Amino acid sequence: MTIASTTRRNFLARTVAVSTGAAMLPTASRAMPGAEDTFAYEVTRTEDEWRAMLSRNEYRIMRDGGTEWQRSSPYWDSEEVGTYCCKGCGLPLYSSATKVVLPIGWVFFRHSITNAILTDLDPVNPYGNTEMTPASEDIDAIIEVHCRRCGSHLGHLVSIGGAPMHCINGAALDFVPETA
Repeated sequence: MTIASTTRRNFLARTVAVSTGAAMLPTASRAMPGAEDTFAYEVTRTEDEWRAMLSRNEYRIMRDGGTEWQRSSPYWDSEEVGTYCCKGCGLPLYSSATKVVLPIGWVFFRHSITNAILTDLDPVNPYGNTEMTPASEDIDAIIEVHCRRCGSHLGHLVSIGGAPMHCINGAALDFVPETA
């Protein structure tokens, strides 16, 4: 497999989703079947309101937990200085100072801004398809990253070379450049 030909499904399936320290991250409250869900996000909208403010692709990613295509976001290789905010509510999520440009083609950060994100186990392995390799067949769940304020799905927590990284969909972000 070459980096240029990898898919996000293969990339995520080949990483170790639960890396050192991941269990200590705050979790989102998307309840597992049969569990109580009493958490209330600060920003809530109806499905119609979300659909009116987001493009079809943004809705698919942020509200349905989808994934954008490799290199489809202008942010993946941007080195502009500023802050990446949630497209759903404007909460500052990531600083460009923690961004890592990798040739894989998605937006990566070493960590988020303090108290900006929540994590949750994705209860269904979205990579259970013919692209999975024998090394990844034992993955039962992966760690999702959500906006703390509105609950929008942003991406996943992955391990690259043993280091935890936030692999984020650029379609879930707005960029605010640093002013001089």
